[in-house]
Amino acid sequence: MTTSSVPSAARREPTPVRACIFDVDGLLINSEDIYTEVYNNIFHEHGVPNLPWTVKAKQQSRGRQVDHPESTSVLRASIRFRSAHLVVQGTLRLLEWAQLPLSLEDWTAKVAARRELFRKSEALPGVTELLTNLSQRTSPPVHLAVASSASKSLFEVKTSHLSGITRAFPEACRVFGHDAAMANRASKPAPDIFLLGLDRINKNLGESEAEITPGECLVFEDSISGVEAGRRAGMRVIWVPHPQLLEVCRGMEERVLAGTTEQGVDDDDDKAKSALNEGSTGERMPECGPNHRSRTDFSESGPWMSQDGGAEMIKSLQDFPYSRYGFGVSS
Repeated sequence: MTTSSVPSAARREPTPVRACIFDVDGLLINSEDIYTEVYNNIFHEHGVPNLPWTVKAKQQSRGRQVDHPESTSVLRASIRFRSAHLVVQGTLRLLEWAQLPLSLEDWTAKVAARRELFRKSEALPGVTELLTNLSQRTSPPVHLAVASSASKSLFEVKTSHLSGITRAFPEACRVFGHDAAMANRASKPAPDIFLLGLDRINKNLGESEAEITPGECLVFEDSISGVEAGRRAGMRVIWVPHPQLLEVCRGMEERVLAGTTEQGVDDDDDKAKSALNEGSTGERMPECGPNHRSRTDFSESGPWMSQDGGAEMIKSLQDFPYSRYGFGVSS
């Protein structure tokens, strides 16, 4: 493994960050675990076991099903766009693994029928404090945006009761996978959604503020494809993986942080596929289920920095290292 914990003395002086773009599911809120609950419930109806993390790792952020009441009509309408296959790519991976006797529309309807479960979403540790500090207490000000592969309507279901999250992001700086502006753009691991988020930020800057460049932007992600999307956008990345995702990627941390893991999985890279399927020890990785470990049970001390310094892995958003990214936060 080439990734290593970087001693404080060895860290290079950070370039100040002027903008931050956040994923949502599994990064700000525990909704990835709720997705897992929803998927497993459907699988169990058809005698299929719990979803393995080796499959979920390749499904995260790769474009979810159209997950709102008008799902069928939106799905059909999306066929007009070249990105239609990306809208459902993550779902197709699930269906291929499970071998369910369901059409894409049947699956979408089953997931949409369970959307109310997402009202129990909770902010993950450290999220509210981090967003409050970045949105209200930084000098100079830091601009924030959301870039989520899910829909705006489902974001509202998940976060309407979480004011610490919603108040941090201006409406004009929220980008979702089903937005009209994303119709002819590719989903993660392509950089499009993050570049669109930065474009939204720049369009809402004050008159005296210079345009923010990708190199001045920090992406927060929990998924493999999201890390690659941020790196391909030319932005720095903070990776906060679910503990079980980290187990799947053990021995591949440097590739994830470098933003090259998804390339290996999509191509015929047998080594990458084998590592994702079995982990670095060759042992079969755990299923996603109610007995999975919580985020607080994270054995790595971190932080873990990529060799080029462009991405970092941390265990959670608690006790965030503001100074490392040039943030001045008032008490």
